[in-house]
Amino acid sequence: MSDLPRPTAAMPPTGSAPHPTPWPSPADIDRVAELPRGDDPLGVGRWSQSRAVEWYGRQPWIVGCNYVPAYAVNQLEMWQPETFDLSAIDAELELASSVGFNTVRVFLHDLLWSRSAVLVDHLDRFLEVAARRGVAVMPVLLEGVWQNYAHLGSQPDPVPGIHNSQWVQSPNAKSVVDPAQWPRLEEYVCGVLDRFADDERILLWDLYNEPGNEGLIGNALPLTEAVFRWARSIEVVHPLTSGIWETRPEFLELNRFQLLASDVLTFHQYADVASLDRLIRALQVYERPLLCTEFLARTLDSNFASHLPLMRRERVGALNWGLVAGRTQTMFAWDSPRDAPEPQVWFHDIFRPDGQPYDAEEVRLIRQTAAGEDGLPTAARSGNLVE
Repeated sequence: MSDLPRPTAAMPPTGSAPHPTPWPSPADIDRVAELPRGDDPLGVGRWSQSRAVEWYGRQPWIVGCNYVPAYAVNQLEMWQPETFDLSAIDAELELASSVGFNTVRVFLHDLLWSRSAVLVDHLDRFLEVAARRGVAVMPVLLEGVWQNYAHLGSQPDPVPGIHNSQWVQSPNAKSVVDPAQWPRLEEYVCGVLDRFADDERILLWDLYNEPGNEGLIGNALPLTEAVFRWARSIEVVHPLTSGIWETRPEFLELNRFQLLASDVLTFHQYADVASLDRLIRALQVYERPLLCTEFLARTLDSNFASHLPLMRRERVGALNWGLVAGRTQTMFAWDSPRDAPEPQVWFHDIFRPDGQPYDAEEVRLIRQTAAGEDGLPTAARSGNLVE
């Protein structure tokens, strides 16, 4: 998910304008290395640097994808009892495992907490299936991107040709800026964390995806701070994070909090490999584990062949967007027009709905890189975190 302008909730999405080039700028990238450092400069209960490094040293190289089942148009359709399909999920996680993925990042939604027992049961069953496939799970609790009109029950069909046309924010923008709405969000966040506080099938918790998107920018900072306070009160055994996704100056305070409150540092990167390399080096000054929790935009030069080898060499976790093409329609680019035909070059995703790869050579490369069969060293270069 990107920082592109998004359509409003008042009308179906019709696509958005592409980024200017280059994006992000070198100056913007370098700015993320200019923040205060230390174990817990904000006093929010962040893990020490040594604890974070020790945790990361116990992990394999983290490689995987952001996972939405092909049957689901959004988070609600993935988890709601009317549509939750564990057999379909199991088959798709088998595909993930087959290419060497050991992690999936999945999105929950605050509205699902109205049937908390169902959400807990479905997440528990999802974790069980993932564990059988050798896949750890990174749940995302809040979501700052896309449509602003989420509702429970039957979800709308995708708009033909439109990327992620029915994906929904969690919570909606009004709730983000209205503290009177936060008690129910706190109940949701703390309820999920408390239930899975010591569950070894969870890798880490991503508390808030792309806060400040959809024009909120710094207005999302108070809720971002609050969700970290709520999460720390539960004392889960897993690290907590919220990834930076936009490096323009107006996001500096939000980036500052995310980087200085997170136990491990996560980021999104949908640009070329030179920008990825520069961002990794900017973030390495914090001497904490790094995970790229979103990448892969083939038409923007964000590819497996260019990005995976760099991230494995630097021991940066790597999770692309998408596994099996489906109702989210993320094979279409952000600016795809309505009713567009299937693009010749897919934007996200790896497999077709029948399980065949979009690009067999690409799948071979993913498998080889994940398995360490490409001749790259298994540890990072001098000065970086190593096993």
